[in-house]
Amino acid sequence: MPIARPSQPSDSSLPSRRRLLAWTTMGAASLASAALAGCSDSAHAHGAAPAQDASPSDSFSPAAPVDPQAASGLPSPAAASPAAVRTKPVFKVHDLLPNAPTDAVALTIDDGPSPIYTPQMLALLRKYDIKATFSVVGSEAHAHKDLIRQIAADGHTVANHTMTHPQPFSHRTAAQIEQQIVDAQSVIVDAGAPAPTLFRSPGGDWSPTVFATVAKYGMTPIDWDVDPRDWNRPGVPHITEKLMAAHPGDILLCHDGGGDRSQTLDALKTVLPALKAKGLSFVTL
Repeated sequence: MPIARPSQPSDSSLPSRRRLLAWTTMGAASLASAALAGCSDSAHAHGAAPAQDASPSDSFSPAAPVDPQAASGLPSPAAASPAAVRTKPVFKVHDLLPNAPTDAVALTIDDGPSPIYTPQMLALLRKYDIKATFSVVGSEAHAHKDLIRQIAADGHTVANHTMTHPQPFSHRTAAQIEQQIVDAQSVIVDAGAPAPTLFRSPGGDWSPTVFATVAKYGMTPIDWDVDPRDWNRPGVPHITEKLMAAHPGDILLCHDGGGDRSQTLDALKTVLPALKAKGLSFVTL
């Protein structure tokens, strides 16, 4: 069952694919920096839903008028073989990668790429020789293609996180859910990354329609089980404490887009070497 959420803008306000793909770099960056996206705002698998006032709305859905001819002729990703339809997402590393080391954890980084914070995140990951999984928003990928290419070139996995990060995602129509997924897939490939085989729903918000659409395009739905709620900027000590509690097999959730991610970066400067010192190894999903 989809998680109840506060009222959202009507679906009729969602822009068409051509309008979504027409974002300019400046427009996308300014909207993204103004939004503090609640990617982790979901009960997903483990507990009660968070307080309603903690749920941001369509923080990435573009509202500014754009030139519908600004982007055209994007290549369509190669058709993928459909995957089995799952009834729940992946929460643990070994659910997806049964042969991963027993001490493996996965760092996932959502809502970018950000021209401010993604380069800093990539530099930090290089410093500690860590590979991560970036769940990218299509509108941001279209605006910052160079960063998508750099993420892929550094050996990180690029996952599909919808075109505009609408919430609650499961409340959209089947056609809107499919359009969000397909449009993001197209711009990620156009930006220079391999076609994603992983999908993360905004807010960890799943439904049978979402699972069926993800499977139709040959992707696996992924979630997380360590959530420091860094999108809400709770402070570096809080983020650090939550991430340091990671155990083998955990999937960690962090963010490099959707707002000020300086707290996340400061926490990871401590967390990444400390978790490696504890004997954990980082893998991509």
